Amino acid sequence: MTALLKADNLSVAFDMGWQGWLPPRRLSLRAVDGVSLTIDRGETLGLIGESGSGKTSLGRAILRRLPLAGGSVTFDGIDVTRMSGAPLRRLRRRMQMVFQDPYASLNPRMSVGDIIAEPLSVHRLGSPGDAADRVAAVLEMVGLPADSASRYPHAFSGGQRQRIGIARALISEPEFIVADEPVSALDVSVRAQIVNLLQDLKSKLGLTTLFIAHDLAVVRHISNRIAILYAGHLVELAPTESLYSAPLHPYTEALLSAVPATTPGKMAARRRIVLKGEPPSLLSPSAGCRFASRCPKKTARCEIQAPPLEERRPGHLAACWEA
Repeated sequence: MTALLKADNLSVAFDMGWQGWLPPRRLSLRAVDGVSLTIDRGETLGLIGESGSGKTSLGRAILRRLPLAGGSVTFDGIDVTRMSGAPLRRLRRRMQMVFQDPYASLNPRMSVGDIIAEPLSVHRLGSPGDAADRVAAVLEMVGLPADSASRYPHAFSGGQRQRIGIARALISEPEFIVADEPVSALDVSVRAQIVNLLQDLKSKLGLTTLFIAHDLAVVRHISNRIAILYAGHLVELAPTESLYSAPLHPYTEALLSAVPATTPGKMAARRRIVLKGEPPSLLSPSAGCRFASRCPKKTARCEIQAPPLEERRPGHLAACWEA
């Protein structure tokens, strides 16, 4: 497999204003700090982390929907870091996003047909005459009837609205999709339907996907590899089964210990890891490991020197001195 997308030392920062008087100091919050990863063609990479870890910021930065504070993004051999205007717009036809909230991501004043067809107009794809046929085809692909095009978003359930969002992302025939927690706002009974739909679309269309989530059971089902993000840092990256069977980073171990077991016997035997302490401040992080303030395995070295993300087993990377 060859890499379709590569992020190298990627950083995203948000300006937080000024602090102090003599002299004043400009505050910057590093939501993503030095993340490097690759995604192969046809692969689904799961991105996991608790709320505030920088998952969405990373996904949006990869698509250039957020400005980069450092690093670079390469898509299909093209450096998109400094692209703008028409070249970036043309590239975005190949890189699309499915948003987390199916209620907020659809314009309530537009019909479903107009919502889905809008990328065709933006990217000048096809002719106005064949837009209706293309909308009907993509609606069928995501499991919605063709007459949905004449209705409005309020007439659909949450799961159906997410299907509309997926259809909008697919109509421009992209190669890469960022799915930003696409099932977190849905009922449990609907989540499996959307995940299975994404799996089917990946097989049919050969899509490459960055699947952002905090539900580890969902990510295990859909991902080829999984990346663990903590406080803006990538702390573990591994093939799915390798990570679930033998995690190396203490943060990953704590996350996996919270996943409900499918049988009562396994649930009783599992040791739940409860993390103590507070997450680090992203305004003034320490020089050491970002997880040190909550890590049950920390040593003096952890608090003064950040561990590099290194391969500890074949294909299994971890950023931990004790791994």
